[in-house]
Amino acid sequence: MPQPAPPDPKTAPSAPDVSTSETWDPTAFDPPDFYDLEALLSEEARHVRDDVRTVVTEEVMPIIEKYAQRGEFPRHLISTFAEHGLLGSTLPPEYGGEGHSNIAYGLIMQELERGDSGLRSFCSVTGALVMYPIWQYGSDAQRERWLPALANGEAIGCFGLTEPDVGSNPAEMQTRARRDGDGWVIDGHKRWSTNATIADVAVIWAKDEGDTVRGFLVETDRDGVETPPIDDSWSLRAAVTSEVVLDDVRVPDAARLPEVSGLKGPLSCLTQARYGICWGTIGAAMACFDTARQHAQNREQFGGPIGRFQLMQERLVDMVQEITKAQLLNWRLGTLKEAGTMRPQQVSLAKRNNCQTALDVARSARQVLGGNGVTSMYPVMRHMNNLESVVTYEGTHEVHTLIVGEDVTGLNAFT
Repeated sequence: MPQPAPPDPKTAPSAPDVSTSETWDPTAFDPPDFYDLEALLSEEARHVRDDVRTVVTEEVMPIIEKYAQRGEFPRHLISTFAEHGLLGSTLPPEYGGEGHSNIAYGLIMQELERGDSGLRSFCSVTGALVMYPIWQYGSDAQRERWLPALANGEAIGCFGLTEPDVGSNPAEMQTRARRDGDGWVIDGHKRWSTNATIADVAVIWAKDEGDTVRGFLVETDRDGVETPPIDDSWSLRAAVTSEVVLDDVRVPDAARLPEVSGLKGPLSCLTQARYGICWGTIGAAMACFDTARQHAQNREQFGGPIGRFQLMQERLVDMVQEITKAQLLNWRLGTLKEAGTMRPQQVSLAKRNNCQTALDVARSARQVLGGNGVTSMYPVMRHMNNLESVVTYEGTHEVHTLIVGEDVTGLNAFT
């Protein structure tokens, strides 16, 4: 579907000027690495991380506050993401990927979310929720048609699973796909779909006449498809969040993902995306910690920098302590994923821990910054608001608690 050209930053709607700070310099970012995680990373992983770190510092940080204030996704960055291989980066090169390791991919997500959760969401959805199911469960024709275009940013994809009345229990989805001659007719309503309003293709999960869950690649310009934006959110304001409404949408059988049926399909995609979230949230936490540390070193009250006070040092130590734990958790999770032995329950533990860690760090950093911490002078309030979405989507804290709880007890608390 033809997409409108991204707005020219010089002519885009104006927003309140973003204040500058004398106590924080985004170009002086000094990542916390208290246990020398750097020594555990491969040369490839460090190279990929440093490349994305530069992109975020030079191209994201100068603009992201204004885009968030406007409630607008910086679409001109899509070509940058593609140029640096950030879309489907673990996929084989023949399908437009970079063949990166899972740890390198995690570091990509970390650095993107250091910039903004919405940017990580765009790349995470593209790679884990759209390209992954096409690569894993699609036909050769589907792979050839969509994967290179998605990797190059020439096409945009979205994922449709959650519904207005169905969130944590996808088995209760109401979206239906019924056979009609040599094709299918799909009816339903999906909600909280990142990218949908600007997407060319939607990965839609629906139940057939026998209540079997099936996946479909639905072009968004088909008759009966609408993708209204959800534009009244205080969170993820620099992202495109939408609904997908399907009213008597006809697709050929060639649109069906042929190699999967049942909830295994969407849940396996969510495992891929949650893995990226585990890394991404710690990028947000690192950004908040570094901002608070710089401020504590440079803000003077009562005759000297506030960082000399014991209570301020306690906050900073608590932050770096929890970030360090999460960094090591991510690294180990990445080595398990690279070895092919990672279990979904292990991802649940990391998602649960790291989202809460990032929220706690953001809230504590906001306290260090004082009253100005609620303004766009610093990135912390934006990260805090974003993390309120991230802690909820792709499995709430409570749902992941019960997943891990069942794993350690053998007892199912969901029923």
